This record gives sequence, structure tokens and C-alpha cells, in this order.
Amino acid sequence: MIKRVSGGGSGIDPSLLGSVVSYTSPSSPYKFKFPAITPPTVQFGGRPNRAKAAVANCSSFPSFKAPSNDSGSCCGLSSMGRRELILYMSAVPILVKDVGCVANAADLGASAISYMKEEIQKALSKGKAAGVLRLVFHDAGTFDINDKTGGMNGSIVLELGRPENKGLKKSVKILEKAKSLIDIIQPVSWADMIAVAGAEAVSLCGGPKIVVQLGRIDSTVPDPEGKLPEESLDVPALKQCFQNKGFSTQELVALSGAHTIGSKGFGDPFVFDNSYFKILLEKPWLSSAGMSAMVGLPSDRALVDDDECKRWIVKYADDQNLFFEDFKNAYVKLVNSGARWTNI
Repeated sequence: MIKRVSGGGSGIDPSLLGSVVSYTSPSSPYKFKFPAITPPTVQFGGRPNRAKAAVANCSSFPSFKAPSNDSGSCCGLSSMGRRELILYMSAVPILVKDVGCVANAADLGASAISYMKEEIQKALSKGKAAGVLRLVFHDAGTFDINDKTGGMNGSIVLELGRPENKGLKKSVKILEKAKSLIDIIQPVSWADMIAVAGAEAVSLCGGPKIVVQLGRIDSTVPDPEGKLPEESLDVPALKQCFQNKGFSTQELVALSGAHTIGSKGFGDPFVFDNSYFKILLEKPWLSSAGMSAMVGLPSDRALVDDDECKRWIVKYADDQNLFFEDFKNAYVKLVNSGARWTNI
């Protein structure tokens, strides 16, 4: 409960905040700086925006004394547990309005991202990683560079009934609970949620760590149909499809390496590595023995018969670090494709 401080001034009774701002929990990873003496620059996809600090410090509220700590943050925010963080975030708008103090936006954002990743990691497992990564490709993969439709806009949650998205309801359900918890602290779009979850899925399985920018706006309508590459495409058609999305042949091959996890038959289904490319070069589907004939999609198999694609397949089969670097860059480009961004 919030009450006014008597005596004519407006504010929050410090005694009611004491249990939050002075709470200490050494295990908490969240770090804030409060107040913001110099407004920070925060970038969400578009141009940088500078937050406006109402005052330089909390001195306008003489009855409030912020505890300090060695890390330089104040108000005890860096030591908050999850419940205390949620309570504090709920109180921030009141603090800004009644006291004139504002939190450091960069630190608030960083802590929200940390909490976001934490909840996603709890929801994920290696067995679920491939499905979540597929969710990324089916959301972003509708982008068309020519008419500027589709892209990473969260519309996949409106398109789950389409045949090409069969099985993705499970992946959305995996993320729903985590998103509901994250939304309590800071609302997050489905586009951001899916983009970050895909990056976490790659990392969980041993792949590269990918930094994903936040600030995407969700679409309120489904994307046009027929924009995803079909599994049966030959290489010329596949190249053209990816070119229409703004991707080169090299990026096509790098992104195809995501099939290294899951049930496509390329090595350990729970390990993100360069096995995909090594097995492509072996062409196990040419064997009529057992499951070998079932390895990969037709579009996977076609890549190794194209000279341009094969050059990259050989490079990635020989150098996993190169694959990781190129996949990371192509992934970031993918999850930024067609995105509309917020300005704060």
C-alpha cells in the first residue's frame, strides 16, 4: 500500500519502501543505478534516444536516504531478489511522479534482459531447442525485401494453423509462461521473445552466444501466406527465395546449419556444432541402408550438389569457429529482417 507523506509535500512514506530498497540478497544478479544523474542513451533498433532525468538526485525528498554499496548502485537495487524487483518496478512510476527521481534506464533495461533470459532458460531444454529455433525461422522467414512485408514481427502466433507451421504450437506454449512472468516486470513483444529464445536455444546446445537487440513491435495481423521457403526447392529456387529476403548464398548455407540440432539426422540432435556440413559431404542418403536414407530435407541435400554452396559447406565442415561466427551474424540479420522498432 502507498500513502502520502504528511506535511503538504507529495511523496511515498519511506517506511513503506524500506523492505524493498534495503533488501539484500547476495545471489541476485540484477543491478540498477538510482537515480540517473546523466540520462543514458538507449538504442532500440532505430535512432538512439536519451532518457530525461527529472532531477539530478533524490535530495528533493529529504526524508529518503538511499543505502549505498560498493558497486556504486544505490537504493539496494543490485541486491534485490525477484519478488523485490517486481515490487520495485511497480513502484518506479510512482517514484518518478511523486519524488522526481528516475532510475538509470540502461540499468533497468539490462536487468530486464537478464531476467528475460533467466526465465527463457528455465523454460528451455535441449530437447525443446530445435522447435524454438524453428519458431524463429518461421516468424522471420516470411520477410520479402521487395514489398517489405513479413519478417520478425511475432505474427507467427497468429499463423499456427497453417500447414507449414505444424508442431509450432508446442514451441509457443513453452514460451508463454516465461513471457507472462517477464511481462510483469517489463512487457515484451512476441517478436523479441522469440528472437531471444532462439539465441538461447543455440547457446544451450553449445553454439555461439548471440546478442539480440530488443525493441521489436508485434504485428496485429498475420503475414501473407506462401512466403516461407518450401522443403522441396532445388538450389536455384532456394537461392532466389533467400535473395528475395536479402540473404546471400553464404548466409543461406550458414543458416541451414541450424539443422544440426533436431531430428533431421545430422549428428547429435542436442548439440549445435558443424556436424551438419560434415554429414552433407558424406551424402548418407545415397545409401539404402536403414535410417541413412532419411537424413536431411530435400533442400538440405540439394545444397551439396551446387558448386557455390559446396564451397561454403567445405569451409564450415573444416572450421567450426568460422561457422559459428557466420551463423551468429546471419541470425542477427534474420531476426532484424522486416522488424518495426519502438522509440522510447
